[in-house]
Amino acid sequence: MNVLIVDDNPTNLAMFKMLVGRFEECTPLPFAAPAEALAWCETNTPDLVLLDYMMPELDGLMFLKRFRALPGMNEVPVIMVTADIEKDVRHRALEAGAHDFLTKPVDKTEFLARMRNTLALRKSQKQLANRAAWLAEEVKKALAEVAQREREAIFLLAKAAEYRDPETGAHILRMAHYSRLIGERLGLAEEELDLLLEAAPMHDIGKVGIPDAILLKPGRLDEREFAIMKRHAEIGWKILASHGSGNRLLAMAAEIAHAHHEKFDGSGYPQGLAGAAIPLAGRIVAVADVFDALTSPRPYKRAWSLEEATAFLREQSGKHFDPACVEAFFAVWERVLEIRERFQDAEEAAPPV
Repeated sequence: MNVLIVDDNPTNLAMFKMLVGRFEECTPLPFAAPAEALAWCETNTPDLVLLDYMMPELDGLMFLKRFRALPGMNEVPVIMVTADIEKDVRHRALEAGAHDFLTKPVDKTEFLARMRNTLALRKSQKQLANRAAWLAEEVKKALAEVAQREREAIFLLAKAAEYRDPETGAHILRMAHYSRLIGERLGLAEEELDLLLEAAPMHDIGKVGIPDAILLKPGRLDEREFAIMKRHAEIGWKILASHGSGNRLLAMAAEIAHAHHEKFDGSGYPQGLAGAAIPLAGRIVAVADVFDALTSPRPYKRAWSLEEATAFLREQSGKHFDPACVEAFFAVWERVLEIRERFQDAEEAAPPV
């Protein structure tokens, strides 16, 4: 317990230092110059202040007001030493935040009693503060555990969709990381980027509701089959939105599932949205998803070369894709290639460059 003693009288300073030293848990910190004491408080926090009122240049009241203005000093107990006749000073000191008073000449027995009581108050304050900090940390841990369970549940949903889909697990990782790169380039906040990375893998969760005969068909879908396949965007949105109330991750995942097949010119599905009416997360994922799908081999198609895929993205900028998202994607091209190299399926041959 650090006890700050501020008194310009050397005799009083020595006496207070000696009396404070009787408390084993206390370290007396004497200052004859109030300005120096305030400078010390700018980088340190005392547990108690013994403050004389009658001091030149900076009296006790002025010191107290400046002390209380410092960050974190609102709750520190202050005992002011005044003459018995200075009642007006006491009233103003109480208004400025003094907790207790000692009357000159100071009675040692009274001093020790008031010190003991005030230190007990300070100990209680610190215990409550520590308890509050501990509770805040426990709440933080609990929320982190809940968030982790949510991530695991979402990952399992993504894996469930993956097992019914000819697309690979590495595709999910690549397109999610591509999406984060695009969002970062567009200036999204770090929290939004993390949500995007975790929500993007849910984009095709609705495929769990598509019949195997259509989902796993090796050839091109006919018009009727494609109409059924398109339902996966609506199905995915319904699955995620039904549980996403109040959950930002599931809400973004639902938004992506619903919007990632919309096209910038309004010719996409399921709602035929255009331009900025398409949620930004959906516009971002559209670029990331299509690029990786094009450059990855599937049972029904060969992998496109990077030249073919990049030419397609540029040609479809402003039609299928948001031009800002396409531009952001190519602005971080070297990092795109790093992600593409990092996440490869074991059975998947590297696509031609």
